[in-house]
Amino acid sequence: RDTKCPLVVLDAMLPRQLMKIQVKNPLLMELVRSQMEKEDPHFGMLGMAILNTGEKINLTTGVEVEIVERPLFDEKDGVMLALKARKRFRITGEVANAEQGWTEARVEYLDSSQEEEDEMEESIDGDRMAIARAMMKAKELTAPNATMENNASLIERWVQLAKEVERQPGQIDDLLLELGEVPPADQPTERAMWVGALINPLPAMGVAMEVRPALLTATSAEKRVDIACDGILRSIRHMDKSAPMW
Repeated sequence: RDTKCPLVVLDAMLPRQLMKIQVKNPLLMELVRSQMEKEDPHFGMLGMAILNTGEKINLTTGVEVEIVERPLFDEKDGVMLALKARKRFRITGEVANAEQGWTEARVEYLDSSQEEEDEMEESIDGDRMAIARAMMKAKELTAPNATMENNASLIERWVQLAKEVERQPGQIDDLLLELGEVPPADQPTERAMWVGALINPLPAMGVAMEVRPALLTATSAEKRVDIACDGILRSIRHMDKSAPMW
């Protein structure tokens, strides 16, 4: 559906991610106050991408975030927010300032299964096997992998290694609870988004390349799965020290 949504540029979040953040921006505080009067307090969250030239640009695809806990306002410290990312959207209309001062735009909410269905229909003249390939590649994320210790899957191995370097005890267990079950392989886009949210958690762990802007802007299920597979494999190799990235 096509609807108007207030927008905030903060971070390229993915569905299922939870962000806890303190902000002092008066406009954002006013937006939060106004949203809290509604039954379903939410707004659109956009991140930025850095081009090869070094230039930063605002993404035009983002996620709707729900304000999940009662915000704590403090005159000196601003507002403490807990935001849960839900569905993805893309901006379809002009970005303009609402009369209250914040930015808003007309957006179209994206449904992964509909996107994949559309991709299959549009591929009659092109690549009919793209979605089937995306599903096959998505399976590799949870299938036993002979190149991993004890034949663990990529996701299992990443979790094992991440628990050894987590910033505080229980960080990875909490992250897995937050993300819920791994989506099935026949939902390749959802599975790719889940993996992106796993390897680029909030707050950041610094063990993986940033893949969230690429996942949000990728135009096919196969590209999304490729980004997720490449991201998790590089992160594993970084953590097991076979190919450190930094």
